[in-house]
Amino acid sequence: MNIMRLVRRLAVLAFLAPAVAFAAGGHVALDSAPIDQHDVASLQRGARNFVSYCLNCHSAQYMRYNRLADLGLTDQQIKDNLMFASDKVGDPMTIAMRAKDAKTWFGAQPPDLSVIARSRGADWLYTYLRSYYRDESRPTGWNNVVFPGVGMPHVLWELQGQQDLEVEKHEGAEAAHGGHAAEKLVLAEPGKLTPKQYDAFVADLVNYLVYMGEPARLQRVQIGILTLLFLGVLFVFAYLLKKEYWKDVH
Repeated sequence: MNIMRLVRRLAVLAFLAPAVAFAAGGHVALDSAPIDQHDVASLQRGARNFVSYCLNCHSAQYMRYNRLADLGLTDQQIKDNLMFASDKVGDPMTIAMRAKDAKTWFGAQPPDLSVIARSRGADWLYTYLRSYYRDESRPTGWNNVVFPGVGMPHVLWELQGQQDLEVEKHEGAEAAHGGHAAEKLVLAEPGKLTPKQYDAFVADLVNYLVYMGEPARLQRVQIGILTLLFLGVLFVFAYLLKKEYWKDVH
């Protein structure tokens, strides 16, 4: 009896754990990620952005380079433009940095990003990559509104520029009743890209991260739709056959 009670408690904890973890992620309102898994050009740009800025420290060991052929790229294009840490197009997207060195340099090993979009969600990633700001109290000099105390430096700061976190203090009746101070990110120093261009850059990157989490998703959805259509047609014939069998039964 005690064993069964323990099993039930563990099942409840396993069910509630994702919700608790999500709630612990902060109270920041997330922006909607403008991604489109049917936009092949966006996915190609996102793959380029991922390889250029993420794959130096983060691996994607469950994704192979040759899966990029599904995005309309040839093996030669993949080798010439996207493969900088491997020689074979069938190799997984791993990195040369050792886990021990990563822990020494960053305090922790950067996580594998193969399924990060399935873990965090597209909206979280889109907002997170646009919410860095300068914070000299942090070891890296950077902090993040979505992920306070983040250990990863802002690797895209040259593109986005430098943001500062400003606190708007409310005065008058609102402050007297204990109103909260509002935090706002302000672009203090522009980067190589305009804010609109940077948002598009991040959208392409997140679009690819979502694709990488489940490359066969589009095919799976198409197969599911075709299956439902087939079952719908089969139902019509099955119903007509049933009527034919039972037409003489009163």
